[in-house]
Amino acid sequence: MPEKKKAVVTVLGYDQKGIIAKVSAILYECDVNILDISQTIVAGLFNMVLVADVSSPACSFDALSKHLSDLGEELGIQIRIQLSEIFEAMHQI
Repeated sequence: MPEKKKAVVTVLGYDQKGIIAKVSAILYECDVNILDISQTIVAGLFNMVLVADVSSPACSFDALSKHLSDLGEELGIQIRIQLSEIFEAMHQI
């Protein structure tokens, strides 16, 4: 079984209906599996962090990043995706 290629997706913005559904739909269309997810709303601000398996060749990482970025612009929120090894390296002391 091939090793999973993981990515971290972060979402931040004012809460509105459908954020999770729309992000999940893009991930589904790109054959991405959500491995872990956490979301919270504080004072009307929506925050979500999810870890996903982006190993599938169905959608390139760059294409997935563009789809998520476009959705963020459409909804007026920030959506970012980083490969987990880059994310982990940035946060090591």
